[in-house]
Amino acid sequence: MIKKLTLLFYLFLLVPLLSTAQPTIKKLLKKHNKESIPYITLDSLLTKKEYVLLDTREEKEYNVSHIKDAICVGYDFFNIEKVTSTIKNKDTEIVVYCSIGIRSEDIGEKLAAAGYTNIKNLYGGIFEWKNKNNPVYSKDSLETNKIHTHSKYWSKLVTNAEKIY
Repeated sequence: MIKKLTLLFYLFLLVPLLSTAQPTIKKLLKKHNKESIPYITLDSLLTKKEYVLLDTREEKEYNVSHIKDAICVGYDFFNIEKVTSTIKNKDTEIVVYCSIGIRSEDIGEKLAAAGYTNIKNLYGGIFEWKNKNNPVYSKDSLETNKIHTHSKYWSKLVTNAEKIY
């Protein structure tokens, strides 16, 4: 009886710890972002008609899948001149995204420093986009069910796609 109570006690203590160990998009954004670039939700984005969508992931990620009409600007090798030569009007609404919204905040800050005034960060990035059953496209512009997740750890955040890493 004592062993059974001891086991139940440890299980009671362990279950909450295990549930907090699982990463969530919300927890990761709260931990890593300053919200220096305001978020835009998926629902809000889907109602917009005119904006420029910038994918701030690396080209290999973009080639696996991206949101339709997104322009790949990268992260490690981001080049502000590529953006300024493409988007001349600094008041253009720009939506940046990455896997979940961490790298895109960094790129959004660089855009703001370059004088862009209307930048939003897609909350939850392409992971949340796909988790909510929105389409993504391969480098050949074909709809796909694949998402580049970097690693097994990050792949836990994707619930509705074939995970590539």
